[in-house]
Amino acid sequence: MSHRILVVDDEMRMVHLVRTYLEGAGYGVLVAYDGAEAMHIFRSEQPDLVVLDLMLPEINGLDVAREMRRNGDVPIIMLTARADETDRLVGLELGADDYVVKPFSPRELVARVRAVLRRTSPVDARSTPAVEIITVGDLRLDLGKRRVTLGGRPLELTTVQLDLLAVLARQPGRVFTRMQLLDGVQGEAYAGYERTIDAHIKNLRKALGDNPRQPRYILTVRGVGYKLAETEPDDAGG
Repeated sequence: MSHRILVVDDEMRMVHLVRTYLEGAGYGVLVAYDGAEAMHIFRSEQPDLVVLDLMLPEINGLDVAREMRRNGDVPIIMLTARADETDRLVGLELGADDYVVKPFSPRELVARVRAVLRRTSPVDARSTPAVEIITVGDLRLDLGKRRVTLGGRPLELTTVQLDLLAVLARQPGRVFTRMQLLDGVQGEAYAGYERTIDAHIKNLRKALGDNPRQPRYILTVRGVGYKLAETEPDDAGG
């Protein structure tokens, strides 16, 4: 059974174009033209992925994404205008998995959909079979079960956050550039999108309880990128 994609946009021509390409790639497509309709279809049909325009009538795309996140962890790819950088970052902080800037190539969108679905499939073909469980200090990743615990406490992570943490945890202490991290979580890097990693790192630090000013787990290497601390951080505060 093919994956079902919910496409949400108030421009009928855009919806038709995206639908044509997605169906041509073998996906089932559901469509909605406003936020209320999108939420109704989301709840009743439970799609495998949502392509969501931020500029929607009545209920805007950010509110739709926020509501979807309250009701599950379905992957979300946002469609944004080139000038909407603030909304784009807010959307990523809400847990969106990726974004595509209008005007865009439908083929690029299909590639993004394929990459996100590949990450969220039950069996991740890119993971190394010999490394099912990764332990770094009090952090434990069970990649087979897609489960992460910190000091025995389960963490609620989005698919992108978990995959990003896995890339860092496989080689603790190694400094990764943003493009390397993007390549690691998406399967291929897209120039111009590497700054999305900053938003995902921010969310991941929040999930880990990391202070962004003095992070203990995910460290920033200025001018280069990020790395995971190699051992369990010292707790000077007791």
